[in-house]
Amino acid sequence: MGPRGVGVRHEIRWVRVVTGQMTDRAPALTVVVPCFNEEAVLPETARRLHALLDGLIEAGTISAASRVCFIDDGSRDRTWAIIRDLSRSGGPFGGLRLSRNRGHQNALMAGLLSVSGDLLVSIDADLQDDPEAITTMLRSAADGADIVYGVRGSRDTDDMFKRVTARLYYRTLRLLGVEIVFDHADFRLLSRRAVEALREYEETNLFLRALIPQLGFESRIVTYARAERFAGVSKYPFRKMLTLALEGITSFSTRPLRMVTVLGCVMSVFAMALSVWALVQTVIRHATIPGWASTVIPIYLVCGVQLLSLGVIGEYVGKIYLETKRRPRFIVAETIGSPFLSGAEPRG
Repeated sequence: MGPRGVGVRHEIRWVRVVTGQMTDRAPALTVVVPCFNEEAVLPETARRLHALLDGLIEAGTISAASRVCFIDDGSRDRTWAIIRDLSRSGGPFGGLRLSRNRGHQNALMAGLLSVSGDLLVSIDADLQDDPEAITTMLRSAADGADIVYGVRGSRDTDDMFKRVTARLYYRTLRLLGVEIVFDHADFRLLSRRAVEALREYEETNLFLRALIPQLGFESRIVTYARAERFAGVSKYPFRKMLTLALEGITSFSTRPLRMVTVLGCVMSVFAMALSVWALVQTVIRHATIPGWASTVIPIYLVCGVQLLSLGVIGEYVGKIYLETKRRPRFIVAETIGSPFLSGAEPRG
């Protein structure tokens, strides 16, 4: 049983529900766990979450209706078979399987919009995020917070390259005007009211780390020690991390487009200055090869600016293209267990 849950028997007595009213009943908690090829770690993740919920239920912190819901994001291994076995074992487990792999953010959104519960906590299956921090999150929710962010206390488990690039990325987002919580991934608690507000955001290009702060509800931060992955391999190689980084920038800031405009103006002035210099060198000092300056300099400058500008503009046009199609972000192929909203649509 979770020892921290026992310690808050008399501390968590109130929970904010969808209407904003207060109730003295224990809240129903649903833990949403997106999974992609996690057969190596899933049994241990289920064991720890089961023990945590048992402790919190016994302490009266959450109700007996609390559940864990695993979201299978089109896994190619035995992940769904393990989820099915867990659901049939009599434990507090349910599962939702997407029709195909839709990516971590879409899988997480599918879980949040489909499951029931007064409070929802999202956590990755790899056990790098500390499940025991959920107890502290519940305290913050009891104090009136609709959103509680799990923030790692340090990046000691990351290598030097990842630490430097992560810090640079967060600062770049802030510089571009994107509201984001430093060192926060997707470990967070949301009240039912916050989830229903999130349902109103229908964009295809999801970056929940910046989308959640847009909700505007009262929020708190809980720090925790991030551990090494318990088993298996990371599902976020450098390529996917870079894609997620670009998603965060282009989905929440138009400043890169303004920067392209400014860059074009600056490079135009620079090109004119170089043209004057080349003219002086050619006509007065006769120090250059005839035709070299007037040909090479404009080609390099203009082509460089054009390619950069087209690349940035193309990112935004591509997002417009995807948004206008209005394709579903996910399609649910199968559900098992009980932590789901009645009448929930099988697509999002």
